[in-house]
Amino acid sequence: SRVSFEEESQKQPAVGHWKPLMPSQGSKEELETGCQDAGGVGETQSTEQLNMSRLRSSSVEIREKGSEFLRDELHKAQKELKLKDKECERLSKVREQLEQELEELTASLFEEAHKMVREANTKQAVAEKQLREARGKIDMLQAEVTALKTLVITSTPSSPNRELHPQLQSPSKAGFRKGHGRNKSTSSAVVCAASQSLAPEPVTRECREVDSILFAEFQAWKESPTLDKSCSFLDRIYREDVGPCLDFTKQELSELVRVAVEQNTLTIEPVASQTLPVVKVAAEECGGPKKCALSGLPRTCKHRIMLGDSGNYYYISPSCRARITAVCNFFTYIRYIQQGLVRQDVELMYWEVMRLRREMSLAKLGFYPSEM
Repeated sequence: SRVSFEEESQKQPAVGHWKPLMPSQGSKEELETGCQDAGGVGETQSTEQLNMSRLRSSSVEIREKGSEFLRDELHKAQKELKLKDKECERLSKVREQLEQELEELTASLFEEAHKMVREANTKQAVAEKQLREARGKIDMLQAEVTALKTLVITSTPSSPNRELHPQLQSPSKAGFRKGHGRNKSTSSAVVCAASQSLAPEPVTRECREVDSILFAEFQAWKESPTLDKSCSFLDRIYREDVGPCLDFTKQELSELVRVAVEQNTLTIEPVASQTLPVVKVAAEECGGPKKCALSGLPRTCKHRIMLGDSGNYYYISPSCRARITAVCNFFTYIRYIQQGLVRQDVELMYWEVMRLRREMSLAKLGFYPSEM
């Protein structure tokens, strides 16, 4: 209305014209119209401002709610992730534990299998050794039975065998023969040793006297019999009898023979009753039917030896066989004493040991029966 009034005042004449103080009807209507227009614009503007403020408050509220929802979802996701990490860690530990237990179980199974194989091999070796020893004892017993049968057959009333009738011998001879007679080697030499006793020996008087030093050493050994050569009894016999008796030209082979005799793994067999084996070592080391492997001299070899389970045969002359047989007989007898198989007085056992020592002494000097 103020604007319309100013416009009207500008249209009035400058001088001489009077403007009525009261506005006309048309002006009043225009004024009311202008007032109404101005009020409508103001109301529209206030409505728009109110709507804008409402929109702004709504958007802020929505933004806050959205942020809070996202934070809640993020917390939930983090919690679930932590739970999954813990589950993964637990499963990893379980897997590692199972793998470790599997490795330990596999190792224990392999170890148990190897242990069973070793025990089986050991038992097999022991069984094979016992089988060989049993066969050797059977052969020895069969040879002794054959020899005893021969002795019984050759004994007649007109020509009695003095081995079966000790009362026909001299007292010293009878006392010497009394007692244990199983003193032959487990090798095939027992057959020849038994055959030597077939011929009756002439009755001879033999004077003997116990050596106090040797008898004391034997008594000390008899209290605790052993095959350890560190004791004074066996040490003397090794130095004086066994060592020289098994001292051949071929030193290396002689040492192997000595070890085999000590371990009771030496085998002697006739050449004629066996086929020729496949020689695994040099021919000059094994010898031949016309060459002795121990002495290296050209001799007729009727026997051959095998050391343990090597499969190698060595041809030996009769003299070398007699020396080896004498040593085997000595070791067989002291093994019988150690095992408690000899039931005699100490003095009788002592004289039997002295007799075996005499056989070794004669054999090392070159004396042997013609049957060898």
